[in-house]
Amino acid sequence: MRRPRRGARLPRPRLGRRSLRVRLVVFISVAMVAVCAAMALTTVFVQRVYLLGDLDQRVTDAAERSQGGLQRRTGGATDLGFLNERGQPTGTLAARFSDGQVIAAEVVTPDGRQQVLTAAQRAALDGITTDGSLHTRTVPGLGTYRVTAIGGDGVPVLAGLPMHDVQRMIDGLVVVEAGIASAGLAAAAGAATVVVRRQLRPLGRVAATAAEVARVPLDRGEVTGLTRVPTADTDPGTETGQVGVGLNRLIDHVESSLAERQRTEDRMRRFLADASHELRTPLASIAGYAEFMRSGTRTMAPELAWDRVAAQSARMTGLVEDLLLLARLDEGRPLRSDEVNLATLVAEAVWDARAAGAEHDWQLALRLDGGRAAVSGDASRLHQVVANLLANARLHTPPGTKITVVVEATDTHCVVRVRDDGPGIPPALLPSVFERFTRADASRSRVPGREGGTGLGLAIAAAITEAHEGRLDVASEPGRTEFSVTLPAHGREL
Repeated sequence: MRRPRRGARLPRPRLGRRSLRVRLVVFISVAMVAVCAAMALTTVFVQRVYLLGDLDQRVTDAAERSQGGLQRRTGGATDLGFLNERGQPTGTLAARFSDGQVIAAEVVTPDGRQQVLTAAQRAALDGITTDGSLHTRTVPGLGTYRVTAIGGDGVPVLAGLPMHDVQRMIDGLVVVEAGIASAGLAAAAGAATVVVRRQLRPLGRVAATAAEVARVPLDRGEVTGLTRVPTADTDPGTETGQVGVGLNRLIDHVESSLAERQRTEDRMRRFLADASHELRTPLASIAGYAEFMRSGTRTMAPELAWDRVAAQSARMTGLVEDLLLLARLDEGRPLRSDEVNLATLVAEAVWDARAAGAEHDWQLALRLDGGRAAVSGDASRLHQVVANLLANARLHTPPGTKITVVVEATDTHCVVRVRDDGPGIPPALLPSVFERFTRADASRSRVPGREGGTGLGLAIAAAITEAHEGRLDVASEPGRTEFSVTLPAHGREL
């Protein structure tokens, strides 16, 4: 497939109404509105308290001056002439009481004169006691007043001042606060939009990277060179950087998994091709000999033909059994777990190998701590591991090669080493020596007069060893090749 271009300009994701950017700006704006509203309300409330306190003090002073002025005058019970004195502000209201009822009430007009209150206006002042407490009353035609009435040892009198100046100041303060808050909110919202957009720009690039990777067809072909989040957007000190780092790790994992899948598919195709070739050869031989016997040609004795058919059948049966064994091991089917004396098992395998390859020099060495090498496992399968290693050494070394088998045992593990002084394994073949159908002869040709294998012996040995929780290692150089099987001792783990 076509590899994505690195460094290509990534498409910017479209941000909708409910995008993160919009939500952040709205949240910041709402928070600032709440803060500004709280500050404005607090300011207005404090200012109102202060202004009302000042007005109440002036109303109390006006009532005391009115009472003092009446004490110096000689007029009747309805005399309010003290309102003509200097210093009385416009809108000052005064009243006289008799038996708790307002009997006279006047107000200072803007031209400095007194205006008598009507009965309806006087009725708005009823019910005010002469205890000096402050009251708010709405007088028809005059507006809202702050009033108080005092008595004591003097003449009972009521005085009041209009509240429209205070209310006007409070209204003006509200307007100013609202204007300042609106301007501040507009500026803050603009700044928040710029800051949020700048801060979310790396997140947009991360999202664009994810979208770019999502468009790559990952279900087929070889996938390499997936786009990564730029280094500038992977700073672990920021939340966006942490997302970028996590996404890059995810992409690395996906790419490595896909590469492993591709390698597995390649191995499977190669495995099927090799298995088909190995099965085709004996089948072709059997078919040929069968046709030969059917035709009645007497160039070969029937007994010899039957022997060749039997040999090819046995070879094909062995190959199928090896493939079935590998399939069972791949599925993780449990093996028998008995106590096995590894020294006895290896000694028997060496005697069998000596009988099959008398032209080689076979040596056996036992290095046992405690006098025994006991492991847990399936004795027949472990015997197969050792036999495969010995057969591999016999088949791939010339006659006269010295093959040494060493059994080592400690309290924790047991090791079987198969060492020979033959030509060694080609370096190019060494990394894949335990893979299935791996042979030094890549063309699968047979050397005349020499027994050939299927390339499954070492793969089976490695799979059985792994199923016994052990490991199979190899080291090779010209003149020295050594396979080592390490298994946990009986009742222990590696």
